[in-house]
Amino acid sequence: MNLLSYILWNPDLEAFHLGPITIRWYGLLWITGLALAFFVVQRLYKEQKIKDELFDPLFFYCFIGILLGARLGHCIFYQPDYFLTSWKGFIEMWLPIHFKPDGDWILTGYAGLASHGGTLGLMIALWVYVKHTKLSIWTVLDNIAIATGTTACFIRLGNLMNSEIIGKITDVPWAFIFEKVDPMPRHPGQLYEAIAYALLFFIMWALHKKMPEKIGTGWYFGFCLTYIFTFRFFIEYTKEIQEAFEATLPLDMGQILSIPFIILGVYCMIKAKKKN
Repeated sequence: MNLLSYILWNPDLEAFHLGPITIRWYGLLWITGLALAFFVVQRLYKEQKIKDELFDPLFFYCFIGILLGARLGHCIFYQPDYFLTSWKGFIEMWLPIHFKPDGDWILTGYAGLASHGGTLGLMIALWVYVKHTKLSIWTVLDNIAIATGTTACFIRLGNLMNSEIIGKITDVPWAFIFEKVDPMPRHPGQLYEAIAYALLFFIMWALHKKMPEKIGTGWYFGFCLTYIFTFRFFIEYTKEIQEAFEATLPLDMGQILSIPFIILGVYCMIKAKKKN
């Protein structure tokens, strides 16, 4: 195995500084993905002649829902033994801090976010949003689904910059050596997902231009869930497990959590077809 033939990956975690504030690549890419989705959905609302005042609170609901859902999803599904067994862990689950052994604490940001939890949190937040705005839940879900690929792509690029959620050891010519982890060539699973999600956005945008009448039926929402989590299920075979307990399971946690979303996605597509 010639290690010199692979891609050496060891980027700086910090993008730039604003005085005493450090801006990391992960946070910057996360916000960029949300901002792009914001503008996409804003354009969709204008195309559908939905009032601006009904759009204005949407970003707030989405941001809070995704952040809380992703954080709680990681803590509950991947590290319950740490976050749910002590008061320090419970506080760290909610606040972006870490307690040091000497009792002091440091600001770390939310180190640990799960996409499955983020999806569930987003769905709950959108349910609250439609209760407040009286819009159709299926119209809102379809519009968000069309824009979802942008946010998902940039979040995975953030994981790539953090050298986290790494792939299994491989000898494929495009393998990355994540120098912050170990000297072995591995599948760039984050990059695989980022490319798949970018492709999803362009597919969804083209479909909505061709079939605008399907917006509001739940078809785009169902297609988005089915596409993302079917891909996620199979891409897990190229990725290392995130927690040791997953080694004893027939499927890893990412695959187990993907199955309900795939079923929901297929159900929504079938329901939308019957509705049409």
